[in-house]
Amino acid sequence: MNDIAKKSRRTLACTALIVLFTGLAGCSGVDVQTYKNNSPRLVLPQFFNGELHAHGIVKNRQGKVIRYFNAKILAHWDDAGIGHLDEYFEFDDGEQQRRQWQLQPDSMGGFIATANDTVGEGVGGVSGNALFLNYVLTVPYKDNAINVKVDDRMYMVNKNTLINESVLTKFGVKVGYVTLVVVKS
Repeated sequence: MNDIAKKSRRTLACTALIVLFTGLAGCSGVDVQTYKNNSPRLVLPQFFNGELHAHGIVKNRQGKVIRYFNAKILAHWDDAGIGHLDEYFEFDDGEQQRRQWQLQPDSMGGFIATANDTVGEGVGGVSGNALFLNYVLTVPYKDNAINVKVDDRMYMVNKNTLINESVLTKFGVKVGYVTLVVVKS
């Protein structure tokens, strides 16, 4: 076999691995409907209403905790059925962030989510005790900002507590994880 054929095979093999890896990294495997019979039932306007508090950690891609945070969330729903979540984050290094979400029901029983630091619209669904939300978030990075895809998975464990696990990816590669507990006051 000549050198050109060997290089072509290697290129083809590498491309196949990248496609396979990207496909696997992008597949969530579990649909929110998996939790349709779980309770307590998560009803967004009931849980996300009033003052809530969140406590969480941020991990890098190796799984090392690199930040801690606490947040206050002020939530309400307007007469049009749109949810408004105003989140105030304070990180262990003193950094403060504010995120303002709008959750608008869609015709499929899910919702469209937008925030001041998201790119475009996020898509969410609720079933049983679970809420899944996918969106692109702009996050500070060094002296700049980058866009990362976020796969949020939230599970209501009792009427006042929700656990959220998030996976952050860039170009299909996992770059970080966020875990937090949201507690209704």
